[in-house]
Amino acid sequence: MNRLAAETSPYLLQHKENPVDWYAWGDEALDAARELNRPLLVSIGYSACHWCHVMAHECFEDAEVAAQMNASFICVKVDREERPDVDAICMDACQAINGNGGWPLNVFLTPEQTPFFAGTYYPREPRQGMPSWPMVLDAISEAWRERPETVRDQGTRMAEAIMSNATLEREPQAGVAQSVISDAVTALASGFDRGHAGWGGAPKFPPHATLEFLLAAGEPELALETLRAMAAGGIYDQVGGGFARYAVDRTWTVPHFEKMLYDNALLARAYLHAWQVTGESRFAEVCCETLDWALREMRGEEGGFCAALDADSEGVEGKFYVWTPDELRATLGELADQAMAYFAVRPGGNFEHGASVLEARGPRPDRLPEIRCKLFGARALRVRPGLDDKRLTAWNALMISALADAGAVFERDDYVQAARACAAFVLGELRDDHGRLLRTWKDGRAAAIQGYLEDHAYLLQALLVLYEATFEERWYAEAVAVAEAMIERFGDPERGGFFTTAEDQPHLVTRRKDLEDAPTPSGNSAAALGLLRLARLSGSPDYERQAAGVLALHAPVAARHPGAFGQLLQALDLYMSPSREVAVVGEGPLTQVLRSRYRPHQVLAGGDGGASVVPLLADRTSVDGKQAAYVCERFTCQLPVTDVEALVALLDG
Repeated sequence: MNRLAAETSPYLLQHKENPVDWYAWGDEALDAARELNRPLLVSIGYSACHWCHVMAHECFEDAEVAAQMNASFICVKVDREERPDVDAICMDACQAINGNGGWPLNVFLTPEQTPFFAGTYYPREPRQGMPSWPMVLDAISEAWRERPETVRDQGTRMAEAIMSNATLEREPQAGVAQSVISDAVTALASGFDRGHAGWGGAPKFPPHATLEFLLAAGEPELALETLRAMAAGGIYDQVGGGFARYAVDRTWTVPHFEKMLYDNALLARAYLHAWQVTGESRFAEVCCETLDWALREMRGEEGGFCAALDADSEGVEGKFYVWTPDELRATLGELADQAMAYFAVRPGGNFEHGASVLEARGPRPDRLPEIRCKLFGARALRVRPGLDDKRLTAWNALMISALADAGAVFERDDYVQAARACAAFVLGELRDDHGRLLRTWKDGRAAAIQGYLEDHAYLLQALLVLYEATFEERWYAEAVAVAEAMIERFGDPERGGFFTTAEDQPHLVTRRKDLEDAPTPSGNSAAALGLLRLARLSGSPDYERQAAGVLALHAPVAARHPGAFGQLLQALDLYMSPSREVAVVGEGPLTQVLRSRYRPHQVLAGGDGGASVVPLLADRTSVDGKQAAYVCERFTCQLPVTDVEALVALLDG
């Protein structure tokens, strides 16, 4: 075994028996590189990554290749989900060198930690125009041995290019142009896939943040069409619920079968909001089926949620999920023909070896629940995909938001209770002795990796959603504490926006700022949206000023590339739109009226009023013993109303 045997990351532990002399990222590896004057070979992936497994089997498990790596490099394994800071810098380098990136990600750095060469998957032997991994190792080793100063110069130029996003300046014109939202909508419409919905070709990823932006901005058509297409496709698990990470085609048919917690949290919420906009029952079904999958298959006993399910089982991608006609007939009997028509199962299949990924493209059978139940039971007997059981603060925060939001809207107490338990777990177990957020937890303990900007920003949003779902003021108080820590530790008072790492957190060649959603919302965008909502609840101009700094810095590029800035555009839409701050005092029917429709420009406070810690609610009272709602804009309020019709008129007026 190598050094990785002492780690907690499931991805790193997958490599503990490699003959490669792996280090985890940290001082030990960096010191060794300097002392031995060797380049760092940083190999980055995650436990559910199919091609990471392929390269590991072909190269890292090969004794001859491992000896070559050990002789010339300090070899470092990184779980991209635990160390998004290292991954982001290395991905920037890969994209700058190659014009694209992905995982596995293999990057060579000087002992001073500046990247100078990067690539993704390399085979053991050369094929299809790709050099072999041993050929790459030989070329890099020779360059370092024969031309070290040239390599260092290349690394310096790369570092300067990577640093550019941290030194981004606001454009000189004051404020943000009103046209940014309409320009973004126009650009998204022009790039929309009119045949199959979504954006781009193959592979096609769920555009969570873009969908939420369009729904929030009152331009729902493209979002709704995409949500319908995904729910009908094989990217959605038609038997057990939940979404795969992406489709390998443009039709949403064949997925890359890994299931990520973040995708499912974000998509569950998008389907919830689509149901609030349209009332279409299928949107509600997909939302609840996705959350039920997460509660059933991803939740730990302590209340946190695991990170991912692998694409592979028994070493075969998708084996757990696909069906042959014979398997369907054996499982369903007389129901098989109806099921195959509904699930679009045809001779020859749509996957490998005549098997089919199930879709929902045909006539819906009357006995569909029975069909799904039989298939679910039969599938449960198969060998399950591997589980990445680490808990990540940021991804758990996304699930808190989804559960709390859906629980409040659907009046599902089980969802709300799960959101409470998860929030208590994160706030109780993912903090260090100084109260600072930590990144990851596994097997009863948190790793000593400080939380990043996205951990704070997502948790800020989650705590506010949980407060609005429960009216329990402890969650609001925790949200304020997280916001204050985020501003103090990550804020850039000189240029605006937020750094990815805290001021006291180790960083690589630069203290980076994340810009684009890739694939989760960027930390800056999430911070802006959370701070704007907190500003509406608290009345604090400082929170809005901090959010405005993010918007001023990033809005111009968001208008030009809207597909990469969905959450930033959502924050911008909230910032520029008339908003409603609503305080509801007492219990009664008004609360559900406030939750029934999607009102993205509304914040909600509730409780008994009086001496509340929530400024929007403080000193409010019921009226003649009846539940009362105060509808305000910029903390200027209408007279309170006590009946449903009057409240609806105020909200829609």
